[in-house]
Amino acid sequence: MPETDTVQATTPVALPADRSLLVVDDDRPFLQRLCRAMEARGFDVTAAESVAEGLAAVSAHAPAFAVVDMRLADGNGLDVISALKSARPEARGVILTGYGNIATAVTAVKLGAVDYLAKPADADEVFSALLATPGKTVDLPENPMSADRVRWEHIQRVYELCGRNVSETARRLGMHRRTLQRILAKRAPR
Repeated sequence: MPETDTVQATTPVALPADRSLLVVDDDRPFLQRLCRAMEARGFDVTAAESVAEGLAAVSAHAPAFAVVDMRLADGNGLDVISALKSARPEARGVILTGYGNIATAVTAVKLGAVDYLAKPADADEVFSALLATPGKTVDLPENPMSADRVRWEHIQRVYELCGRNVSETARRLGMHRRTLQRILAKRAPR
């Protein structure tokens, strides 16, 4: 995570009165660096290393903000976002993941996440996502996805919608099951 420990001298965005932030990630070094960086930016940070710890923190005191890893050792970080939105509907949550695809991003937003960032995200990206103005338009990417990546994302989305059932996904996409298995086994194209 580059430059996470770097602190900006002035914070351009005014923080709200409630600066409580829950950070949930099972990568301890990443968690510690992000917590320190967010504390330096004015947040009151609570750290958790699992879904269970995250849910306990939300039920004890639902924070105003949360940064949650998607895949944790004991489950899915979306459970923490969902619990947070139930306990405190105005809370702003950001999902971090190293396994991003369109289907999971859509699910994260439907469950109440305000943004979805790919790891390694630095503290400035997280800070901006947490305090972004609702309804702000996103700048066009300098390097849009390739056609191969768009195809891969579509296959991943259908696969998720079919409950990760390879046979059903292959049938719906009109391809051979083994071809689909080979595609799913490969890394995402750039």
